[in-house]
Amino acid sequence: MYKVKKRIVISAAHYLKLDYESKCTNLHGHNWIIDVYLKSRTLDKNGMVMDFSLIKKKIKDALDHKVINDVIDVNPTAENIAFWVCEQLQPYCYRVDVEESPQNSASYEKDDTAE
Repeated sequence: MYKVKKRIVISAAHYLKLDYESKCTNLHGHNWIIDVYLKSRTLDKNGMVMDFSLIKKKIKDALDHKVINDVIDVNPTAENIAFWVCEQLQPYCYRVDVEESPQNSASYEKDDTAE
């Protein structure tokens, strides 16, 4: 099994829709660190799971310097962002870590047993 990891750093804003009072319901920004993990049993004709520049293009171009609420169709929590990123990199992505600050991060990992 071949595995690759790509780190993407973006600056983006979001606001959360919550059923309780929170300062996070106001528009605010983060310097997000997104780690994506891909795997494949085989390599493409160029000897790669997926070109690192393609991974960057699919994710950074979509999210960097954007209001994430305008990009994804769900409440843009770190958990939902991690899931969205993973979906953009299918069929190879199996895990995404999203750090919105050094103290706060979330991960999404595909459950291979569900397939």
